[in-house]
Amino acid sequence: MEQRVEPARPWLGAAIALAIAAALLAALVLWQPTTLYLWLKALHVIAVIAWMAGMLYLPRLFVYHCEAEIGSKQSETFKIMERRLLRAIINPAMVVTWVLGLWLAWDAGLFRSGWLHAKLALVLAMSALHGMFVRYVRDFAEDRNRRSQRFYRIINEVPTLLMIGIVILVVVKPF
Repeated sequence: MEQRVEPARPWLGAAIALAIAAALLAALVLWQPTTLYLWLKALHVIAVIAWMAGMLYLPRLFVYHCEAEIGSKQSETFKIMERRLLRAIINPAMVVTWVLGLWLAWDAGLFRSGWLHAKLALVLAMSALHGMFVRYVRDFAEDRNRRSQRFYRIINEVPTLLMIGIVILVVVKPF
């Protein structure tokens, strides 16, 4: 079985996303539209959507990967899919989400708002979950997964619950 080996550049996807975000930010700053805040908010929402899409899809891949026999073509395909999803979408989207989100909160003077503190706590929890997913991708890549399909089915619901809380806090601003 011929296996395609990709160069180990875990930082490349994040670097490209950051470069694109920096270029867009520079263009917006140079252009100096009166709606700069809204443009950055739009980019933030796009990054959040990309991050959440990956955070919802990756654990589903884990569920299916559990069924694949170690060393099989299917298992190796899942390894590639998981790695690419993490490096090309989830990691860069998380970085852009954090950078723009913090800038937007600072620019709007929101750091004294209780709802923002709660939101940041939930986003930190999402980031911790992201870190767990990175470890699970590594475990599968090294054929060391010790968790069951049931575990991944349950963990698959956590990003959804965090997202619901975050959206409610941002839209309703209850405190």
